[in-house]
Amino acid sequence: MATDISEAGLEKIISDYLVDVNGYELGKAAEFSKEYALDEGRVLRFLQATQLEKVKAVHILDSEYERNKFFVSLRKKLGEAGIVDLLRNGFRYLAYKFDLYYSTPSEQNLMAKALYARNIFSITRQVTYSKEFPRLALDLAIFINGLPIATFELKNRLTKQNVDDAVNQYMNDRNPKELIFNFKRCAVHFAVDDNEVKMCTRLCGKASWFLPFNKGNNDGAGNPPNPDGIKTDYLWKEILTKESLSNILENYSQVVEKIDRKTNKIVGETMIFPRYHQLTVVRKLLADTLRNEVGKRYLIQHSAGSGKSNSIAWLAYQLVKLEKSGKTFFDSIIVVTDRVNLDRQIRDTIRQFMQERNVVGWADDSSTLGSLLNAGKKIIITTIHKFPFILSSIGTENKDKQFAIIIDEAHSSQTGSLFAKMNMAVSGNVCDDEEDIEDKINKLIEGHRMVRNANYYAFTATPKNKTLEMFGDAIPQPDGQVRHVAFHTYSMRQAIQERFILDVLEHYTPVSSFYKLVKKSEDDPLFDNEKAQAKLRAYVEGDRTTIHHKAAIMVEHFHTNVISNGKIGGQARAMVVTSSIERAIDYYFEFCRLLEERGSQYKAIIAFSGEKELPNKYREYGKMTEASLNGFPSAEIEDRFKKDPYRFLIVANKFQTGYDEPLLHTMYVDKILTDIKAVQTLSRLNRAHPQKRDTFVLDFANDPEDIKKSFQRYYKTTELASETDPNKLNDLIAELEKHQVYTAEDVERLVGLFLGASDREMIDSILDTCAENYKTLNTDSQVKFKSSAKSFIRTYAFLAAILPFGSAEWEKLSIFLNLLIHKLPTPEGDDYTEGLLDAVDFNSYKNTIQEEQRIILDNEKAEVQAIPVGRSGGITSPNLQSLTTILEEFNTRFGNIPWTDSDRIRQQIAAIPEEVAKNEAYQNAIRNSDRAVARIESDKALMAIILKSMTSGLELYKEYQDNPSFQRWLQEFVFERTYNQNR
Repeated sequence: MATDISEAGLEKIISDYLVDVNGYELGKAAEFSKEYALDEGRVLRFLQATQLEKVKAVHILDSEYERNKFFVSLRKKLGEAGIVDLLRNGFRYLAYKFDLYYSTPSEQNLMAKALYARNIFSITRQVTYSKEFPRLALDLAIFINGLPIATFELKNRLTKQNVDDAVNQYMNDRNPKELIFNFKRCAVHFAVDDNEVKMCTRLCGKASWFLPFNKGNNDGAGNPPNPDGIKTDYLWKEILTKESLSNILENYSQVVEKIDRKTNKIVGETMIFPRYHQLTVVRKLLADTLRNEVGKRYLIQHSAGSGKSNSIAWLAYQLVKLEKSGKTFFDSIIVVTDRVNLDRQIRDTIRQFMQERNVVGWADDSSTLGSLLNAGKKIIITTIHKFPFILSSIGTENKDKQFAIIIDEAHSSQTGSLFAKMNMAVSGNVCDDEEDIEDKINKLIEGHRMVRNANYYAFTATPKNKTLEMFGDAIPQPDGQVRHVAFHTYSMRQAIQERFILDVLEHYTPVSSFYKLVKKSEDDPLFDNEKAQAKLRAYVEGDRTTIHHKAAIMVEHFHTNVISNGKIGGQARAMVVTSSIERAIDYYFEFCRLLEERGSQYKAIIAFSGEKELPNKYREYGKMTEASLNGFPSAEIEDRFKKDPYRFLIVANKFQTGYDEPLLHTMYVDKILTDIKAVQTLSRLNRAHPQKRDTFVLDFANDPEDIKKSFQRYYKTTELASETDPNKLNDLIAELEKHQVYTAEDVERLVGLFLGASDREMIDSILDTCAENYKTLNTDSQVKFKSSAKSFIRTYAFLAAILPFGSAEWEKLSIFLNLLIHKLPTPEGDDYTEGLLDAVDFNSYKNTIQEEQRIILDNEKAEVQAIPVGRSGGITSPNLQSLTTILEEFNTRFGNIPWTDSDRIRQQIAAIPEEVAKNEAYQNAIRNSDRAVARIESDKALMAIILKSMTSGLELYKEYQDNPSFQRWLQEFVFERTYNQNR
């Protein structure tokens, strides 16, 4: 008899394994109740075996009428609360609470073990689920105590169908109105073939969103070859075992409410089932934690947009419960993040799983954190920026406690001071005023180190060399070097290939900007060429004409290419990334004007921190904040951006990291982005949405090759090639001592006074003397000394956390230099660009949108080098060039294209409204006359400017005189642009 390679054969393999190996019961299709969408017989059997007295009290065994009432009530509750809630919390019927499932017991709880053993896990083949269409059947369904947990549609590549055919079957042939497919009634729906697995938690026809549930292969999508059988057998051999499925339902699967932050009302729900990589990393971390003593470090490299927030929340909750030998493993879990919304997410997650109230605490000052720790609060969340200050006052009572420290986006928390204070706090290594200096130094050295009473779990999508060396697994190499790698990786490559996130480099379009500058006088002064080129580029990029042109391109592109093409079902949003707050404000006002002129239904939002005053441009606004410009509180930005009329978010160093908005489709970049900043910023676009098929980047500032290099480093696994050489610190000491700014006696005296809590005056005396010595150095030596001091402070703070040995000399010098550095003035240098901008004028500007391209990343791992530590060079002599030469070089680099008459006319037009607005007669008419009179004065002022333009060329004058339609358009354009703004 030939091997059964059909779909039915795969169905039999799965069901046989779950029954024969995993202890499931094999159900029959006839046992499934279409009326209630559950296995009625097994529900009754479980309740009769475990809660007989309650069953008898409600007469569901001896009365069909009462039984029907019971199941009608159960059906209703399943639809309202969902399967996961009923499994965890039971079902109230009349005066009784029925347990519908017994949870996984601890090793010591024999009674709970006996109860758990009574759960009935079953699998049923060919489940006929529809009353209206009785021949329709699901391939498989899993039940616990008769309640539906998961459904399966199977396909077989050997018979020329695959997992996508199974997905299409769910989307096109399975009516979501059928009871078994209603939202929350099942925890998950699986599409399976012999190569891949996909899952969905909410079936809604063609809008159903299936996510991959694969292991990954070579840092990419799919599954690796299985030497023992089918590629996807991990699903039934690992995931669907009784213990594993129970673990998922108890600790991961949940319904999350969507809250409108403005109204604080529930606006929707989402069912969450863990992705394979999320489930795997949490389980691996928990298992490894139990295998080892406390004091380990873990690095988790998971791609941006891959669900790190859920992984962190699930890990935090399960670390709270972790027990070893009957004792709680950790006293407190500290989550360090720079995202306030993660606090809310963890609270929501914990509330789903734990009955205990007030498990999670938010610490925003030292006294709060101290009281939370002393009170034994299980999960404490704080921000990266506040952490050093919060921890400074915690006492020694914590040295006997054990902590788990989860760090969100670990690459942004690599400061030595943060780790030193954090480690001292959790270890209890706080200096006592009664101790002598040597004891204090030793405690400071010990305090720098990664402490022994805490585990560190560091999550990041973009690990720096410091992050890898501090948290990564150390792998000794044959050549004596030590590589560092992540404990677990879910790569950007896999996430993109699985379409869990989108490839933000697939539709990338650079925009070349061309400028021409001219001298304003006959003089030809000398300037430093290198600095002058940079200053001129900043000057032309910040010019109002430039901003106008770029903003016009963005607004036009969004309406004609994004909105008109119905991106994300017509819901697409765009982000404008700017280089500074001033530039963001410029763009904001220009966007507002352009959108109003266009009659667009959309508006822009601006986002920046703090306040900004620009009297030369926007005097009437005074000090501006994002709230004053937007007209609503900053806290509402994210929610407002989800709703019309807001479609543009103009940012200056905000929302470029950690911002999760699936409706964000297009990004307009006018800021230089390198390395991590490039990856983080562009990755704001990568969040998936059921209707999101692509993204788009229009980049005015960066070279595609530079963007590729930045992304390549984090595309697959990132590894550290070798460790930092601590001997480099001695090289820095040699450089510092060479300049004779301080002596060894100065260091010893100052450290003794500082740690001995002596009077401030004597400390200042030592530092001021050393600062005077520094001032006697020439500029080059000052630069070398100060940069070497900064390098020593930075490198020692990092190395002190990971070196197995300590150095009193290094610790003392670090204390000394940390104090001295603030006394040292910045080395003075001549400004060889002073007066440059007064000597030039903006002549022409033009944008050229290049051909759209896909930046393709190489299929290879990235290797980063250890932290560079070495001597810093001195200043370089200025390369003085004449202004004529500097402008020739600038115009060659940025203006080397043929300029047409149309280019020059457009350039002149951009500056006209501002010139017309300055006309005194026109200003007087605006203030004192009606619109008609003002229009006459506007046209007169315009004509005067047109005549004046003849001195630099006849193009604009001829077009104005010879083309009546152009003349009418220009008159209307200038008047409308100036009249309302100046009234």
